[in-house]
Amino acid sequence: MTATSADLLSQALNAQAEPPLRLLPPAVAELLCSLDAPPRLAAHLRAVHDVAVELTNWVGERHPGLAFDCDAVHFGAATHDVGKIRHPGELTGPGSAHEQAGRDLLLDYGFPPDLARFAATHAGWAAPAVTIEDLLVAAADKVWKDKRVPVLEERLARTLAGAAGREPWEEFLALDDLLTRIGAAAGGRLAFQSAFPARKH
Repeated sequence: MTATSADLLSQALNAQAEPPLRLLPPAVAELLCSLDAPPRLAAHLRAVHDVAVELTNWVGERHPGLAFDCDAVHFGAATHDVGKIRHPGELTGPGSAHEQAGRDLLLDYGFPPDLARFAATHAGWAAPAVTIEDLLVAAADKVWKDKRVPVLEERLARTLAGAAGREPWEEFLALDDLLTRIGAAAGGRLAFQSAFPARKH
């Protein structure tokens, strides 16, 4: 018997993976189900969210006094590509129309602007006014598949160092070590994502 789109979406949201992937925040999983999201999108959001949790755990342990919105980072990573529901061609090809569309979608469903913004800004990490939260979401969206972006990583390291009163080089080395370890498991995350169709049956 062929699995339905709903079955595949449920598997993408809940199935065991290797490496293990945390579940998405319940409100995000409910939204994806209500919108009948493509299963591959759900798998992708789950992978990026899991890496975001790894990043925020590291920041929290390394800088216990640093004030940043951990939950916002997790939500931002879990919804950063949600606009691809409205622009499904961007699941398998290039395009940025999903960015503003994702922000608008989240606002339409009652999510506050400070959380909805990540869907529009996750690729805009080079803008002057980005926050630690923006940089962490952007980093998660790269390193989940072991894509390294030195300029992004340097900016994140400098931002963390400045907020914590540390030397940028020291922060960069520690961040590089973390991202190398996270990137080493990229093959499993990519395989999990690829196991699900980009289009609904």
